[in-house]
Amino acid sequence: MRPDVERMIGESPAFLRTLEHVSLVAPLEKPVLIVGERGTGKELIASRLHFLSNRWESHFLKMNCAAISETLMESELFGHEAGAFTGATRTHHGRFERAHGGTLFLDELATTSMLIQEKLLRIIEYGEYERVGGSKTLTCDVRLIAATNQDLPALAAEGKFRSDLLDRLAFDVLTLPPLREREEDILLLANHFAVDMAKELGREFFPGFSPEVAATLEAHDWPGNVRELKNVVERCVYRTEPEDMVTEVVFDPFASPYRPLNENGADAQNGAQTGPKLPLELKEHIRDYEVGLIEQAMAQAKHNQRKAAELLGLTYHQLRGYLKKYELVGAAAEEET
Repeated sequence: MRPDVERMIGESPAFLRTLEHVSLVAPLEKPVLIVGERGTGKELIASRLHFLSNRWESHFLKMNCAAISETLMESELFGHEAGAFTGATRTHHGRFERAHGGTLFLDELATTSMLIQEKLLRIIEYGEYERVGGSKTLTCDVRLIAATNQDLPALAAEGKFRSDLLDRLAFDVLTLPPLREREEDILLLANHFAVDMAKELGREFFPGFSPEVAATLEAHDWPGNVRELKNVVERCVYRTEPEDMVTEVVFDPFASPYRPLNENGADAQNGAQTGPKLPLELKEHIRDYEVGLIEQAMAQAKHNQRKAAELLGLTYHQLRGYLKKYELVGAAAEEET
């Protein structure tokens, strides 16, 4: 019996189109490349591709290429013979050998060396490889799914990624939409994570988000995507009394007036400046800051002025005043809608 595919939550058009694409390509015996920002669910999509394929009864192995040093990666992928190097006391079966008949998912593919890329190309083309330290040619039947958050065509153009490997991997490319393009899914996911967290804390129910918090969650840009949303929501729930509605949201757990600073006035955790460097022109700095916020809000609101005004806590007419003041996007000539 085919196992249940792990549930992915969403109802936005962008998300549903992605699931349709997955269902279409899953049955094919072809490599697939998954592209998306961090936290968009690339591993979940890879798992869905495997369990919707004809290989679902066989192995589904995963490897994060960025988490393994270059010297160990060749051995991890292709295995090694006893005596291949110091400490290699016995034969090691690599991921391709162990995934025979199934699927191998390689995350962070862009971090691999040219040597690894050359060997991956050979496996995709001929199904052949050798263990490190071995001379015998082995064969395997493995469907390869790879993922990256980088622009591989650009890296290939710069000579940092093999163009021929990219051509073979990109039989089809699934580009996952970031959470900011899935507006309809934000509260749906937030409530799902909140209910799960309430259960984990042994609570009988989740009272919900206040309207202000719900609006704040929907307005946030979510650079960390679904992973960031999950962390923020779980933090909100556990900091709230069991019977109370969530009325406060904390996006940055490091935010504190007592946060330690480096000698140059930068945050110890990430080196970011805590304030502008003096001396400066105050009026020009304020203008640039306001323009930056307005442009960010307009982009997030897809240039809907009323929605952008809500994101900035302004009335529609106040926002139009700022747009005219700074001569942004020809707003002065736009008619009120």
